[in-house]
Amino acid sequence: MTDSATSDSLRERKRTATRTAITSAARALTSAKGLNGYTVEEVCEVAGISRRTFFNYFPTKEDAIIGHAEDDVPADAIEEFVAGAAGSRAGEISPTLFSDLVRLSLRLAEGMTESEEDTRQLIGVVKKEPQLILKIIGVTEQREAQFARDVARREGVAPDHPVVQMAVVLLSTIARKSSMAYFSDGNTRSYPDLLLENISAASLLFSQPFDSTATAAEGNQ
Repeated sequence: MTDSATSDSLRERKRTATRTAITSAARALTSAKGLNGYTVEEVCEVAGISRRTFFNYFPTKEDAIIGHAEDDVPADAIEEFVAGAAGSRAGEISPTLFSDLVRLSLRLAEGMTESEEDTRQLIGVVKKEPQLILKIIGVTEQREAQFARDVARREGVAPDHPVVQMAVVLLSTIARKSSMAYFSDGNTRSYPDLLLENISAASLLFSQPFDSTATAAEGNQ
C-alpha cells in the first residue's frame, strides 16, 4: 500500500470515528434529556469536537441521532455482490441473484450484530421521540433506492425492472421483520438466525408451483 493510500485510509477511519462519536453522543443525550433538552454545543462537548466539526457532518441534531445511512453498508460487500453476475448476459436476470442477495444480507447482518448496542440505543431514542420515525423512514427509502440501483447495475437492467423492485421489497420487508423480532423483549436468537429463517420461509413460499396464465383465467371467469 502506498503512503498516499495509507493516509487516505487513516483519514477515512478518523472521519468514521468522528461520525460515530457524534451519533453516540446525540443518542445518549436524547435518551437522558429528550430531543429538546440539550444543545448542539452539549453534543460537541460529549463527543470532544467543535461546533464547526459537528455541522461538517450533520445539519441537525435529528440527523446526528439517525447517523449516516452509508456507514453500515460496506462498499466492498456491494461491489462483490455486483460482480457476482459476471458472465451473465446483460438484461437477463442472473441465476445466482437470489443466493447472492442472501449472502449480501448476511454480510450486512454481521455489521448489525457488531453494533447491537448502538441499534438498541436508537430504538430507545425513537420510543422517547417517536417523531424521529419519519426521519428513519426517509433514510430507509434512500437505502432502498440505492439498493435498487445496485441490483439493477449488477443485472444490467433498469432500476424499475419488476424483479429488481421485488428483490428490494422482499429483502427490505424480511430485514424489518427480523429486526423487530431481534429487538423484541425476551429474544435470545441472533439476528442472522432470524434473518435466515425468514428468508427460508419466503423461499419456500415462492418455490411453490404457480401458473400465472391459469390464475388470470380463473380470475376472469
